[in-house]
Amino acid sequence: MRYLLLIVLLFLSGSVVTGQNLHETNEGKVSYVTSQNVYVKFESTENIAPGDTLFTKLDGILVGVVTVKEISSISCVCIPVSAQKLSVGDQVFSTKKSVQKEKTAIATPAPGVLPLAVANDSTVTRKALPQKRTQIVSGNLSVASYLNFSNVTTATQRMKYTFAMAIQNIGDTKLSAETYIVFAHKLNDWTEIQSDIFNGLKIYSLSFNYAFNKNNTLWLGRKINPRISNAGAIDGLQYEGKVGSFTFGAFGGTRPDNTNYSFNPDLVQFGGYVGHDLAGKNGMMQTTVAFIDQMNKGMTDRRFTYLQHTNSLLRNLFFFGSVEVDLYRKTMNQVDTTVSKDTTYKQENTPTLSNLYLSLRYRPVRQLSLSVSYSSRQNVIYYETYKSLVDRLLEAATVQGFTFQINYQPVKLLSIGVNVGYRNSKNDPRPSKNLYGYVTYSNIPGINVAATLSATILETSYMSGNIYSLGISRDLVPGKLSAGIDYRYVSYKFYSGETKLVQNMGEVNFTWRILKKLSCGLYYEGTFDKAATFNRVYINITQRF
Repeated sequence: MRYLLLIVLLFLSGSVVTGQNLHETNEGKVSYVTSQNVYVKFESTENIAPGDTLFTKLDGILVGVVTVKEISSISCVCIPVSAQKLSVGDQVFSTKKSVQKEKTAIATPAPGVLPLAVANDSTVTRKALPQKRTQIVSGNLSVASYLNFSNVTTATQRMKYTFAMAIQNIGDTKLSAETYIVFAHKLNDWTEIQSDIFNGLKIYSLSFNYAFNKNNTLWLGRKINPRISNAGAIDGLQYEGKVGSFTFGAFGGTRPDNTNYSFNPDLVQFGGYVGHDLAGKNGMMQTTVAFIDQMNKGMTDRRFTYLQHTNSLLRNLFFFGSVEVDLYRKTMNQVDTTVSKDTTYKQENTPTLSNLYLSLRYRPVRQLSLSVSYSSRQNVIYYETYKSLVDRLLEAATVQGFTFQINYQPVKLLSIGVNVGYRNSKNDPRPSKNLYGYVTYSNIPGINVAATLSATILETSYMSGNIYSLGISRDLVPGKLSAGIDYRYVSYKFYSGETKLVQNMGEVNFTWRILKKLSCGLYYEGTFDKAATFNRVYINITQRF
């Protein structure tokens, strides 16, 4: 398996060297997210203009997710235009020039409308396919250092190396590939790696796909299928076909080892799914139903089905829902009062609701956004993998939670938001509650500083507390160097005693664009209380290609 991985990596690297007709992309990262706006930081916004569409990668395909509303020298304030959710740190691409060069028609969709994909993808409409297949290579290689030190513990340092790459239409053919690999270890300490290389090596994606035509695609390798993401990564074969507005898929293989994410031939899994897409005047509706059977050494580990539904057919209204139902269950026979090697279990195939999530977002006017969500979940149980924990896991009660969020932009550059959360389980002595509010001004006149003031109030089953934060950021050298400073005051009180924890936390970060595709980031965080001082330093160097 290890030699096979090395051979594949060499093949992929060779493709980068010989690749032609590469699309020029400007890569950025999401720095802040509200329900109304997405803030994206680039090394330079030289080729970006208000109204441009920014893209993310879904299954190796560029899909439009936000449009640019305002720009500075290295950052953009954007408006979501897709059902695809973005989080802080997600990669976003500006590829307007490269897409126009290939004469691929991409229209900027209205808010709440799922956009068309640049290339073949199972989750979006396939109407803008280029007439000629052209090899497109994109990716990055980064090296990061995590240093932790304090006045009460020994300093530790970890190194992390990340390699990510996607090659569409290798050699202008129907074959494509993608990979995302991370290797981490303690500096000058190889004990963990020597005992098992997969303690440090994590292969999250390594796959090839062959597009027979625009409606039929086959994948080989390790890949998370966006249509059946609840199944996790799949090591094996996946096929997907499309007939009209319906999509059919099937897969067979194994799932990664539960301890170190390596290849494990004992964990066989297989299943299939059916999806339906409907395009409307204001948006799209997408529904997927899947069945998945996961095994361990030939024994059923978990068997479940789930339904996923996305709907933005009504103007300014977006709905997402998912239901997960387990179809296999084992319980200890009542005659066996204690768990031992002689314990017997009885099997049941009665459907049991294990996870439910519902989310609704409404934007009555451009300046105001409202969202509410509900979740109900139980422990996911793999009966063969976690034999010794089955009874303990079965005793856990359902956890239910609600969240409500409101975001309002009363004037240009000013955003205000409030988020309320509630979570409860019968086993908890008291429910968990939180209230978060923030005020952001993205460009203070005269000093060109973006500032965010926020407050958080927490109550959990074992503590209560408050967090107050003030952060500012600014371009020091337009297009080259930016910096940010953040201060947080934390106060926690624990119910188990009169103990009260008060901390002052400070953060400083710099982003330096060394060359067009070479950047460096430096981050420092210090936590100060009466007992100790903790320091964390993070340095990252990234080369894009």
